[in-house]
Amino acid sequence: TDHSFMQRIDSHFTEFVNGLIAKSVQLESSPPAFQAVLKQTPPEHGKVFVARKSVLDELFEVKDIRTIHHVFIAFFIMIILCTLIVDSIDEGRLVVKFDLLVYVFGKSSVVASTWLYMFLSTLTVPYGLFLLWAQGYHGSSHKTIRSAFFGGLFMIFQIFGLGVGPAYIAVAYNLPPASAFIVILEQVRLLMKGYSFIRENTSRILSFTPQKTNTVQVPKVSQYLYFLFAPTLIYRDAYPRNPTIRWSYVATMFAQVLASLFYVHYLSEIYTYPAFRKYGGEHFNVRGLVLCILHTMLPSELILFFLLFHCWLNAFAEMLRFADRMFYKDWWNSKSYARYFRTSNVVVHDWLYYYAYRDVLWLFGKKFKAVAMLSVFTLSAIVHEYVLAVCFGYFYPVLFFFYMGFGTLFNFILSDRRKGPIWTMILWLTLGLGITMIHYLYSLEWNAHKHCPLKNPTFLDYVKPRSWTCHLKV
Repeated sequence: TDHSFMQRIDSHFTEFVNGLIAKSVQLESSPPAFQAVLKQTPPEHGKVFVARKSVLDELFEVKDIRTIHHVFIAFFIMIILCTLIVDSIDEGRLVVKFDLLVYVFGKSSVVASTWLYMFLSTLTVPYGLFLLWAQGYHGSSHKTIRSAFFGGLFMIFQIFGLGVGPAYIAVAYNLPPASAFIVILEQVRLLMKGYSFIRENTSRILSFTPQKTNTVQVPKVSQYLYFLFAPTLIYRDAYPRNPTIRWSYVATMFAQVLASLFYVHYLSEIYTYPAFRKYGGEHFNVRGLVLCILHTMLPSELILFFLLFHCWLNAFAEMLRFADRMFYKDWWNSKSYARYFRTSNVVVHDWLYYYAYRDVLWLFGKKFKAVAMLSVFTLSAIVHEYVLAVCFGYFYPVLFFFYMGFGTLFNFILSDRRKGPIWTMILWLTLGLGITMIHYLYSLEWNAHKHCPLKNPTFLDYVKPRSWTCHLKV
């Protein structure tokens, strides 16, 4: 009886896997909608926006893959129930602990006021400077001086008004990690948005001929306002729009955002923090490092991607009826680091490609593709390190070292010429180890700063790694 029961289970499982493979092959061969998501738009004339779904939304239309998604939801509900039951047994009453989430998202009033300042200044200053420059440009007898003057004012705003100001607030108010990340990531996003708006519209004014029309065509405030909220960093006067808003879809996306946050909170409470409390203040310990890697690999590589690039961006895209949902591609199938960097974050990659990579090629020539790629890597590494330094309150360039060292090396070793599934496994292995090592070392340094504070720290104390000299058991 047991043997026949296992045979039935095996038969059903085999049927399920075969059906999943058949659906995947069908997606690769027949539907043009899914293939359109995976194709890259021609880059010659700038980013082309078309109406298309996110890759995961396309995959979830397959019955078997949707079932896997539902299984993960059921697994998440089981985690919640187990947590509630265990906490009720330990405490003797029904209790839900969210102390960690409350702490990391603390000082919300400072975050809200800082975001409002950044948003309003980005809405008014770049648009106002561009409008003043554009209206008097063709009538000016000193076009170069006029352009340099307004361009200088824009750069001053970008550096000091939108750059130094929010960073100072994050440091001065000692914002907790998640709150600091909200402020600094929004700062970087708005800096990139403001630059794209000026960059995309400057050519419009320079190519304007007064003989054909008497008025300069500048974007409307409503168009710029829509761009500031739209899930893209490339400005256009108009984007493909969906006819209606599916509010049930929006609610589902935000619900999954909250669920992902709770999942990260759960893993941190159960696995990550106990490992750091035990090993954080001691000398380098191989056992503690291995445990940390095993415990944090899943949230490090998957949760952030699903929360931010799928749920969060799709929720705002739906509310704005923004139809181009290619925020990422099928990066999990990458066989090279070059393809992974291109597909894991399409929103930022587009900005770097059109405003950094192509500019370097324009300056030095198309033969210097390696120089252009290295320039993009350097810019991205500096921005990432800046974000972490301001949010954590110390300079510990581990990410910069991994990004510029191993990232650049693997980008050339694991190139687009690599074929075969073995390279996908190598990419996942090296990427997983790299991300978890970065997570471990930054968390170790964070614990050292918390448990080994200095009374009168100098500038060198913020640069020198505290975890190298802190020997307390945290």
